[in-house]
Amino acid sequence: MKLLDLKNEGIDLKEQIPLSKYTFTKTGGKADFLAFPKNLAELKKLVQVSNENQIPLTIIGNASNLIIRDGGITGLVIILTEMNSIKVENNKVSAQAGARIIDTAFKSAHAGLSGMEFAAGIPGSIGGAVFMNAGAYGGETQDVLDSVTVLTRNGEIKTYTNSEMEFSYRHSKVQDTKDIVVQATFKLKPKDKSAILDEMNYLNALRRYKQPLEYPSCGSVFKRPKGHFVGPMIIKAGLQGTQIGGAQNSMKHAGFIVNKGGATATDYLDLIHYIQKVIKEKYDIDLHTEVRIIGKK
Repeated sequence: MKLLDLKNEGIDLKEQIPLSKYTFTKTGGKADFLAFPKNLAELKKLVQVSNENQIPLTIIGNASNLIIRDGGITGLVIILTEMNSIKVENNKVSAQAGARIIDTAFKSAHAGLSGMEFAAGIPGSIGGAVFMNAGAYGGETQDVLDSVTVLTRNGEIKTYTNSEMEFSYRHSKVQDTKDIVVQATFKLKPKDKSAILDEMNYLNALRRYKQPLEYPSCGSVFKRPKGHFVGPMIIKAGLQGTQIGGAQNSMKHAGFIVNKGGATATDYLDLIHYIQKVIKEKYDIDLHTEVRIIGKK
């Protein structure tokens, strides 16, 4: 079976689509093929056919902490945002990979379950949060994760426990195995619903105050070096506000790079590399990117 034959089976499959339509930076080249599976059966079929035809496969969630190079992506790109159901059972919440972690956090809160307050403003998907052990305001995905269901690149379904996920700062096992996160289950604790929502609303207000949410961006660009904070270091180096093309180091939060209008992925990457170069020269510190960078140059 050829990849395009899957359109006849009702799978949402498109050709030569600009990925800038889906990334939070509003940048990125085209995908040769782009699919939006609605369920696990469709996802498995896409993986199977891409394997049979030796088509490179790239998995994307909500594309919030992602830069796709201007050359686009060869092969098939699968965006999982249509697989987005969230279910609550007792003190556990199970969410499909394409569900937004924000929605999962609020559904948990309304069920009187605490633990995901830290995620109230994280715009990424559940799959992305597991993939990179997303965190904010002192909390991380690993703190509340119970188990993860994945689809291997060979089409096998597996379940990993929290301890098997090999979590560390902005890292998880699936970054190495290339397994596709299908669903995650979180183990939470009962608490007064209004107290949970108050905490989440406070964190979101703090986020709006501190972060440049009025512009497209990929969120926090750099990982935090041990013993240092990236934003203050960038400010001290005189880099805040530096702009290349349409990409600017944010004047509101120096840990962010925003699209001031018409930015390309190349603008973003050139600015990232320039910041890394200056910080290395001034402080002998290597800044590593937290944002995922993929695609052709």
